[in-house]
Amino acid sequence: MNRTLLLLIAGLVFSANALAMSLQDAKTQGFVGEQTNGYLGIVKSSPEAQQLIKSVNAKRKAQYQKIATKNGIKTQDVAKLAAEKAIKASKKGHYIQTPSGKWIKK
Repeated sequence: MNRTLLLLIAGLVFSANALAMSLQDAKTQGFVGEQTNGYLGIVKSSPEAQQLIKSVNAKRKAQYQKIATKNGIKTQDVAKLAAEKAIKASKKGHYIQTPSGKWIKK
């Protein structure tokens, strides 16, 4: 019985690691895209993509706030500048958001 339990736990751990998604994988697979507000957005919903977005956007927000404070400008202004750069830097085939809010493949 202990062996079965260990195999089950090992399987669950492996499954959780297999489901973890990198940012580049999520972009390449069309789950997430760059929004015009400087943050990632959901293109095709999945629990892994939602968790990834939550994590990445929290880090981006902290960085934007740090830059804004250092330069005496609004966080929103930093985010907009970052959005412009991220959208320009997006690879062909990745999703980007148009100013009207529509998702398109670059």
